Formats: sequence, structure tokens, C-alpha cells
Amino acid sequence: MDHWAAHTPNAVFVAERSGEGWNEVTYAEAREKVRAIASSLLDLGLTEKAPLMLLSGKSVDHALLALAAQYVGIPSVAIAEQYSLVAAAHNKLRHVVDLIEPGAIFVQISKKFEAAIGSGILGARPIISNDGGTKISFSDLLSGGSSHVDAAKAGVGADTVAKYLFTSGSTSMPKAVITTHGMLTANQMQRSMAWPFLADAPPRMVDWLPWNHGAGGSANFNMMLANGGALYIDDGGPSEKGIARSIENIRMAGQTICASVPIGLSMMTEAMRTDKVFRREFFRDLSLVYYAAASMPQMVWDELKQHAMDEIGRVPEMSAGWGLTETAPSAFIVQKRMNHAGMIGVPLPGMDAKLIPTIDGAYEIRVKGPNITPGYLNAPEKTAEAFDEEGYLITGDAVRFIDENNPDEGLAFEGRLSEDFKMSTGTFVQATKVRATAVSAMSNVVADLVICGHGRDELGALAFVKPDFLAQLEDGSRTDGDGVLNHPELLDAMSAAMKRLAEGGAGSSMRIMRMLALEEPASLSEGETTDKGNLNQKLLLKTRARWVERLYDDADLSVAHLNG
Repeated sequence: MDHWAAHTPNAVFVAERSGEGWNEVTYAEAREKVRAIASSLLDLGLTEKAPLMLLSGKSVDHALLALAAQYVGIPSVAIAEQYSLVAAAHNKLRHVVDLIEPGAIFVQISKKFEAAIGSGILGARPIISNDGGTKISFSDLLSGGSSHVDAAKAGVGADTVAKYLFTSGSTSMPKAVITTHGMLTANQMQRSMAWPFLADAPPRMVDWLPWNHGAGGSANFNMMLANGGALYIDDGGPSEKGIARSIENIRMAGQTICASVPIGLSMMTEAMRTDKVFRREFFRDLSLVYYAAASMPQMVWDELKQHAMDEIGRVPEMSAGWGLTETAPSAFIVQKRMNHAGMIGVPLPGMDAKLIPTIDGAYEIRVKGPNITPGYLNAPEKTAEAFDEEGYLITGDAVRFIDENNPDEGLAFEGRLSEDFKMSTGTFVQATKVRATAVSAMSNVVADLVICGHGRDELGALAFVKPDFLAQLEDGSRTDGDGVLNHPELLDAMSAAMKRLAEGGAGSSMRIMRMLALEEPASLSEGETTDKGNLNQKLLLKTRARWVERLYDDADLSVAHLNG
């Protein structure tokens, strides 16, 4: 912040939509506000032991507050909005507040968060808002002096806690991952060594990824800050309504880097088929397309490359990687020409990886390096369980060599070990691999799949159907009244999709034999999907258990079968 405010003071650092344009904040403006806010936070009594908790999502105010706290050694703690906005998730809000014991709490709009504020969960802590609905207004913080800011800043070092990031909490209460300044700065140095072109010109991103996760809040946010780049906050996202806003934002701001999840890239790729203006603006200045960990359908990857060739006559750098909240968050990145989806590359500089053979040529991956968390806040048992006897972080993920005889080719992501299972035949199923392959083969019909078959004779799937496919169906009943879509044209299309998958040479561990289409999409508030758009397969098998039973009922006429 200090460096870019001195060297490129008028360059845009962060921006958000304001009417038909953008509210842009330059580096010089940001630094001035950050120092004033930092002073005010110190005056409020915030310390490393009394952090700043941010209940609201991405915004310019959120960015300035988080940086102001970190600037003087106060941890920032961004929380998933649904913990506050969904009454059923208030138990998680209570958990994180009790664990963190924040010194102050920020909400962008107090009325939006009045249920959480009035619940008593937040206690008597100072609440900051920018709409005047609370005792402390965001604008009040801008009047802070700077007399004690430099002294506090001088005490910030590599081991100082920069933020706490919470795990998803899909199977238990969320854990607070300790994230130090050393972890974050090491990770940005590692990324710049993997992608040296970042130093060629200040990057520009239009990013929707949430800041309560490492990808958006640490990797992308800090990549702009580290390289003097501009972060345009995308208030859209990979949803039926949100994608139109994302497309509009990219048209307006342009981008040099696009980092998203596979479902987001899939939606944008589909839009490019008919929206040539968007396609032009998407690729105009683009130097990198990047996604992490989640499986990318090969058809989407190939179509995106073809759009690039048609628009600019070349394919920009297309890369992928892998990491966890505990790795700040990047651990592996593809550092060569990426020919197909599924690759995660090689360890970043300074990292070691331990590969433990599991089954069918796959390996459990464990990692060690300067960007690894020291553990979880106030959870010594969970911290001890997270590391093995040699100090490697136990990730629970599986990988495979692209070429066993040439490790330099890197690794491919095979999924979560906890999601894999065996069928009654003894056949081992790698659920993530099956899902990625199947979604790619069935991309004209399904948006995503929940892979089923544990202890069963056949592999099956619960399907979330693409809205545009449903819109094309002719008149007629689409649902059986029990949450299942069963239009005859849909059943035929799903059978044809399963046949395409089988014709690709899939063995029994990959061949989906039956499918049931669900009416209700995966729920964000219930944790069935993350705010990055990834399905929680393990949880969905529990929450949709009665539909799993229907899937394996041979008499159920709503089930589509491979053989029709």
C-alpha cells in the first residue's frame, strides 16, 4: 500500500459499481483512508486479541477496513454473509463470535443485518456501518489521526496474525485458520515466481469470489495489492441472475486476469456463443485464465480456447492450481502450457509435497512450506490432527501424476479422499473424477451432479439440470410433485447423455447407469454448495437421502436409465 501510493498514486486500487459507472479508489486515496481508519480502530481498543470482524461481503469499505486493521497488527475476520442473514445459520455465527471475541463488528447496511444485530449474538460490541444505522458510522473512522499508527505498524512482522479465515463447516463447526502476514507475503512471492508476467504491467481483475475464502480474499485481493493492480469488485457471480451482471461488469472494466471456478467459466463460455461484444471485451487485454482445484469439464476448457482463437487469434495463458485455506491459499500451480483440464501443476517455490500411495495409482498429498498455517485458533487438538509426524499438513486430497515417468509434467487433481467410496462389487469409485468426466460429457443437459453408489450394484447420480435446457422443453408437466423433474424429453436427454459417457469407454467405476433430476438447486444456506459454486457432495448425499433411495428404485418412472 505504501509503495504504490508513492509510486503510482493515481492508479486505481479498488472499485465497486455505482449506478452506471464505478466508484474507484486510487492507491493514494486508499492509503490516506487506511491510515485514518487504522488510528480509529486502535482508539476503539482493537488489538491482536480483539480483532475486527466483517459480516458484510465485498465492498470498498470492507477492503479499506480489512487493510486498516492489518496495517497495524489487528487481524481481520471476514465471515460468510449467510451466517448472519439466514436464521438457521445463527448457531454458526454464535460459534465464530464466541471463538474470535471481536473488538468491533462491521456491517455494510445495518437494516440488512438487523436480525443478527438484534439476536444478542454479537453482544455489546461496537458495530460499524456506513448507513448511520449503528452507533459508529464508517465515515466517523475517517477522522482518525495518525500519531500512533506508525508505531503500531512497526510492530507488524511475519508472525503477526493478518486474518482468521474459517473453514466451510459443512460437517462440523467452522475452524478459524490462523493466517499470518508471513504466509500471505510468501504466497504472493511464490505466485510471482510462477507467473513472472505479473511484473510486466499492473494487472486488472473483475472478481466475484468472496473474501471470506482464501481464493478471493487472499490470493486475488493480495495479488492486486502486491503488483499495483486494480481490483474491480464484481457484484454478480456464477448464478442464473448473477452471470448477466458479471458479463456487464467485464464489458465495462475489462480485465487482464480472469480467475474463477469451473461453473463460472462455463457460464461465460456459453454466453460468448451469442454475445460477441462480451467475448471481445473478455479477451481484449487478457493475459491469464485461472481456476483452482475444482474439476473443470474438458469441453468447457476446449471451447474457451476456441473462443480465444476466434477472437484474438491466440490462446492466452491458461492455468490452474491447487491449495487450501491452510496454504494461504496457493500450493501448486501449472507453470507450463496447459493442454487439458484437471492439471494442478507442481509445488510452488519453497514448498515440499509428500505423496502417499492410496489405490489405483492415486496418492494422498501432504504439504509443507512457508505459506502453511501454524494451526487453528484455540483448537490445539484440531491443530495436532492437521499435521503428521514430519510436520506436513494433511490435506485429505488425492492426486495423480500426469506422467509417472516424468514428474515435471506435474499432478492432476483426483478429489477428496472422504468423497471416494466402494460399490457392492468392490469397485473403487473416485467421485470427483467421475463427476468431472460426466458433467463434461453431459454438458448440454446437466449443470452439476451428485455421484451416488456407495454399497450399491450400480453407479448413479442426482442431477441439477441447466435452466436453459429446462426452458427449451415443450409444454407439459416437469415435476412429479416430490421435488423430481420428470419431463419425457428430459428423461430421454439424460439417457442419451449417460450413453455418451459410456461410449467414451468408461468402465464400471465411471459408467453412470441411472439418474434422477432434482427440482430444487443446491442450497447455499444449508451448506450444500459453497459461495464459490462448488457442491458439497458428502453433505448432499445426506440432505437428499430420500432421493438417493428413489434413484435406486427400479419401479420409479422418474429415474432415467442408461439403456432408456
